[in-house]
Amino acid sequence: MIENVLPGAHLSTVQLQSLREDLHEQLEQRRRQLDALREQERDGSGADGTWQELLASITAAERAVAELSQAYDRLADGTYGRCAHCEQGIPFERLKVRPLARTCIDCQRRHEAA
Repeated sequence: MIENVLPGAHLSTVQLQSLREDLHEQLEQRRRQLDALREQERDGSGADGTWQELLASITAAERAVAELSQAYDRLADGTYGRCAHCEQGIPFERLKVRPLARTCIDCQRRHEAA
């Protein structure tokens, strides 16, 4: 875990702690959701039309857990909050709204325009 801001980092220790707490809370919530969905899968007969919906929900929850885990890992290794394209710091405000953001606004706009 990151305890201090590294030299040249664009996020303060307080901001990193806030983001860490947000990611941890979301990750725990998604893990609980995934556990509940898997329990439904074990208990279900799979005979009705909701089986496909349940499998789709499990897949989406697994993907969310993986993305949140990867973001949490990037936070721990000091690469969280850096644009995957230009490596510039992603502003704290963007990360608070979109904690899984991997690109800065400029790179995201260029990607969407392409």
